[in-house]
Amino acid sequence: MGMNVGGGGGDDEVVSAINTTPLVDVMLVLLIIFLITIPVATHTVKVKLPVDANQPTQTKPGNVVLAVTANGQVYWDTTPMHSRDDLLNHLVEAAKKKPQPQIQVRGDGAAKYMAVGQVVATCQEAGIAHVDFITEQPHS
Repeated sequence: MGMNVGGGGGDDEVVSAINTTPLVDVMLVLLIIFLITIPVATHTVKVKLPVDANQPTQTKPGNVVLAVTANGQVYWDTTPMHSRDDLLNHLVEAAKKKPQPQIQVRGDGAAKYMAVGQVVATCQEAGIAHVDFITEQPHS
């Protein structure tokens, strides 16, 4: 009785099948990593966001409306202010009143931020405690 161990010399076949075991192992590891990290990446800090409570402006007789035009001209109600000092003098007089009038700033959409910022800074310098901005409702 003879036994042939280790293949005899006549079977020189090339193995043409791809070993997919390492590929499956890598894919399973990646799947596990993604399943673990996705909930961490989507976790956000819970905060209470402000609610839009826009109320229509109620212009009272004591309120002062400061309008800033596109070219930077400032108006006290309908009276043009010729300089920053002129505006400051008016605001100082308004700040002395008890209670202080509410200052409402109406800035033109084409006005430069600097012009509106100077009006707000002048209000702060005069001691005005409450400054509001008047805007239009967004078009739906």
